[in-house]
Amino acid sequence: MKTNKFKKGILIVLLGTLVGTTSCVNDLDTVPLDKDELVSNVVFGKELNAYTESLAKIYAGMVIGGNEGGDNEPDVVGIDGGSQASFLRVLWNMQELASDIAHCAWNDPGIPGFNHLSWDASSPWIKGSYYRLFYQINLANAFLRETTADKLNNRGCSDEVKNKVARYRAEARFLRALMYQYALDLYRNVPFVNENSPIGNKRPQQIMKADLFKYVETEMKACEADLAAPAVGWNDEYGHANKAAVWAALSRLYLNAETYVGENRYTDCITYSKKVIGAGYQLEEKYADMFKADNDHSKEMILPCRYEGEETMTWGGMTAFLCWGSAEFQAETNAKGAWQGVRAKSTLYKMFTRENSFEKDSRSKMLRTEGTTNMEIVKEVDFKNNGIPVTKFYNINKDGSKPASSEAYVDFPLFRLGEIYLNLAEAVLRGGQGATRAEALGYINDLRKRAYDDKLAAPIGDSDFTLNFLLDERGRELFYEAQRRTDLVRFGKYTSADYVWPWKGGVAEGKAVNDFYTVFPLPSDDVGSNENLKQNDGY
Repeated sequence: MKTNKFKKGILIVLLGTLVGTTSCVNDLDTVPLDKDELVSNVVFGKELNAYTESLAKIYAGMVIGGNEGGDNEPDVVGIDGGSQASFLRVLWNMQELASDIAHCAWNDPGIPGFNHLSWDASSPWIKGSYYRLFYQINLANAFLRETTADKLNNRGCSDEVKNKVARYRAEARFLRALMYQYALDLYRNVPFVNENSPIGNKRPQQIMKADLFKYVETEMKACEADLAAPAVGWNDEYGHANKAAVWAALSRLYLNAETYVGENRYTDCITYSKKVIGAGYQLEEKYADMFKADNDHSKEMILPCRYEGEETMTWGGMTAFLCWGSAEFQAETNAKGAWQGVRAKSTLYKMFTRENSFEKDSRSKMLRTEGTTNMEIVKEVDFKNNGIPVTKFYNINKDGSKPASSEAYVDFPLFRLGEIYLNLAEAVLRGGQGATRAEALGYINDLRKRAYDDKLAAPIGDSDFTLNFLLDERGRELFYEAQRRTDLVRFGKYTSADYVWPWKGGVAEGKAVNDFYTVFPLPSDDVGSNENLKQNDGY
C-alpha cells in the first residue's frame, strides 16, 4: 500500500466529520460539509477502492505532513508541515533530543528546550506532536463513522467488500489506540474522543492516565481478532498493521505500565513478547541492514513508517534522519542533503566504551568518530570539531545499489524484533513470569552476537545481566529509534542528579531537573480553549 495515495474527495469527507470533535481540531484546516451523508455515500460508494484510499490517509499521516506528499497543504494549519507537523520527526525530537542520546545545534524555537529539558507549554514542537496525534485519532474516528455495518449495507456493498472493510476497521482502531498510547507516554492525561463523540462545538472531557491505559489495552485486544495474521518480510500487505503489531505494542505498553499507572504488568509484557517471537520474525543477519533502503524486505520488521521515495517527499521523517549526517558521509548514505544540525552526545559514545567494545561492536561504527576532535558538545550552536556525527540510516540497498532517487526509501521501524527481545529480558529482570532468566539472557546475547564482529567477545554472563547493563544495551541497540526518553523515565534516571548528560538542565556538565519534566505539558492554547482540561503538574 503506497501510503500517500488517497483521493481528495475522501479527505474532504473525513475532514468534514472531524469538525468540533476535540478542542485541538479548531487548528485544523477543516470545512464543514452540507449534506454530509449524501456526499459520503457518493465518495465511498460500494466499491472497495475508496475505503482502501481513506485508510491510506491514516497511514500517510504518520509519514508525511501534508496532503500531497512533500509538506504542501499541511494537515495542521499553523504548524510547519516538514517539521512540527511530522509525526515521526517530532516524536524523534521528544525522545532523542530530550535524552542522553542526541543534541541539535539549531536555535529554532523549542529546540533548546529539548536539549536542556527546559520546555514549557508554548513549545511549537510539543504543540505539533499533540495536534498530530489528535489529527490521526480523528481521522480514524471519521473512518470508523463512515464504515459502520448500516452504512455499508445502505451503500450496497458486497460481502467481499464488507469483509475487507472489517479488517480495515480493525487497522484504524489499532492505529487510533497506538496514537493514544503515544499520548499516554508523552502527556498522560489528555482529551478523549472516539467515533461516538458528538460532532459540533462541544469540548471533549479529559481522560485520566489509568482510564487511558485501560482504553488502549482494551482496544488493542478487541481489534486483534479482525487483523491479518503476522506476515514476515515483504508481502502484499507490508506496511499494514497485523496481529503482531498489536502484540508488539502491548509488549511495550505493559513494560511501561508501572511508570504510567503504577501497575506491575511485566508478566503480560513477557506473554505478548513471546507471541511476537513465536510468529516467525528473525533478526537481520547484519545490524546495519535493518536501516537500509530495502528494509521493507526485512524479516525483523514488525510495523514500519513506510517511505516510498518521491511519493512520500518530506523534510520530516526519514529525510531529516538521513540529512542530519555531515557532508563527509552524504554520498555514502545517499542523503538528499547534509544539514549537519544534529550530533550524538558523548554519553552514547560512553555506552560502548564502558564495555571496551567500541572497535568490536558494529553498532558503534555508526558513530563517525573519525576526524572528530572533541566528543563533547562544547559549542551548542556550532558543531564544527565537536559532537559526534551519526549515520544510522542509509538510503542504500543491502547490496550497495541505490534506490530510484535520493528521496528516502528507508522505512522507520516503529516496532522490530530487536526491541521485543529487550522488552522480554527487562520484564524478566523486573520479576515477570513466563520466561526464565537463562532464556532472557539468550535473547540479549543473540542481539550481541549479531552486533559484534568478534562473536566470542559478544556474549555476557549471568553476573553481568543486570538492569543497569540493560539500560545501556537498549541505548546501544535502539539509539536514534525514538525510544530513549521513555527508557530513562522507566529506569528512574531521567530527572535525577544520579544520571546526567551534557547540557541536561542547561549546563555543559549536566545537572538534575525537576521531576515534572518526565511528562510533557498539554499545549497552552488547548488548555486555554477547553475548560475541561487540567494542565499537567509543574507547567
